[in-house]
Amino acid sequence: MDEAKDRFGLPSDAPVRSCYEAGRDGFWIHRFLEAHGIENVILEPASIEVDRRARRAKTDRLDVQKLTRILVRHHDEGSVVRIVRVPPVEAEDERHLPRQLKRLKTTRTRVTNAIRGALWCHGIDLSPRSLKFRQLLDETRQWDGQPLPPGLLQEINLLWDQFVLVDRQIKELTRQQRDALRSVRQGTAEGTVAQRKAAILSELRGIGDNGAYLLATEFFGWREFENRGEVGALAGLTGTPYSSGSIDRDQGISKAGNCWVRAMMVELAWCWLRFQPESRLSRWFAEHVGKGGSRSKRKAIVAVARKLLVLLWHYVEHGVVPDGAVL
Repeated sequence: MDEAKDRFGLPSDAPVRSCYEAGRDGFWIHRFLEAHGIENVILEPASIEVDRRARRAKTDRLDVQKLTRILVRHHDEGSVVRIVRVPPVEAEDERHLPRQLKRLKTTRTRVTNAIRGALWCHGIDLSPRSLKFRQLLDETRQWDGQPLPPGLLQEINLLWDQFVLVDRQIKELTRQQRDALRSVRQGTAEGTVAQRKAAILSELRGIGDNGAYLLATEFFGWREFENRGEVGALAGLTGTPYSSGSIDRDQGISKAGNCWVRAMMVELAWCWLRFQPESRLSRWFAEHVGKGGSRSKRKAIVAVARKLLVLLWHYVEHGVVPDGAVL
């Protein structure tokens, strides 16, 4: 760094600024640069201006030059690109548990469908979630009374081993999550900021431990929001208008925010309608959708998810219970 300053004739105390695009490298590079006195920002790749020509030159040199121009404009003009906020190390580490739990559940569903699909090809309807699956599998016969083919049995056994392993891991992570929240509720442990806010969220009927823990670790545990617009935008649940000339329409939600929170909020929106039917939000849904078809309900549930996320933000940050909600 000193050699670079000497080369360009800069004073030794000249500030050093850098940037890089967010991606698989995570935040360790940012923390390394900051620890060495370099002012760094992480850019959201989707917000960087791109040449719209069908064929455009792309080299590392051109990319560095573009990032340099963006960095200069960012410090001179301000909002020319979106900046990624870096979470604290502890907050980043807390996100692993709910994310891994979500991935494992997806894997378990995939393995379950693979087992059922392989058996269904032989006319057998048997679920690995049954407590007596192995016993029933040994007793199962084909339509003509013959035992199952050895190749099929080998495939089922391999998939079954995966299912047992993943199911055990899910139960272990669920237990860790449940014990952490229980300790905070009972006052036996202070817990982290995210755990305390997750315990507060789970007091609402319809908000379970999984949803509360994920929202707290991804959103409310370390982020600070100025208004409801920021809450909805960060989850990617805000609308994307398209208005040009005589054309005026909405392109749907932006989907530009946290995908984990967005997916969870859609699930919680359905749960809210079921367990909080007398709340103001549930009544709004009933008034606007009524006896409409499934298509209109799928559209309206996104609005419910956005409104519910704002209500949960007010509840966990300011203690405002949603109108008509039951604890």
